[in-house]
Amino acid sequence: MKPIEYVTTVQGALGRTDFAAVSRAIEAFETAFREERQIFAFGNGASAALASHMATDAGKLLIADDGFGGRKRLRIQSLNDNCAWLTAIGNDIGYEAVFTEQLANFLRPKDLVIGISGSGGSPNVLRALEFAKSRGAMIIGFTSARPTAETMAGLCDVCLRVPLEMMEQIEDVHVIYHHIIVRGVYDAITGQAGR
Repeated sequence: MKPIEYVTTVQGALGRTDFAAVSRAIEAFETAFREERQIFAFGNGASAALASHMATDAGKLLIADDGFGGRKRLRIQSLNDNCAWLTAIGNDIGYEAVFTEQLANFLRPKDLVIGISGSGGSPNVLRALEFAKSRGAMIIGFTSARPTAETMAGLCDVCLRVPLEMMEQIEDVHVIYHHIIVRGVYDAITGQAGR
């Protein structure tokens, strides 16, 4: 694929984005912030990197006011970032349980769970989403138009499906969706657009 074709395809996918779903994701983040709910993000490979990116951006940027001790913060973490725990679960229980077992320690009803899977078919992501649904969590999914994503889409309260099937392009658009969400939540809680 030529560079211009790659970029044009990504631009087209952005134009076909379900922005109503993106707006619902922003509202879910804002509710989690205001109600001091915990947010958990996770995925594999580049999706794991995006979960870390989400926790970094949202944790750093989404602060309601200034002053020591008076700053309300978003309670967000990536379940990919504790290597010792991740590998212990993977080795002792099984890789399909690496996210579910962590959620079992912390997840409470109405917490926000973000599963990221470009294919939509990652067994460990699907298992964690099933667990989160059984515990009354709000679920946002980042996935694609691949047929393998149908099960994942059915588990989500809000599903952000990139209308593409090439993994690199799916991952590009997922990052853009993330940035739209973080900036939207920032604007909603601070009233300071464009910082």
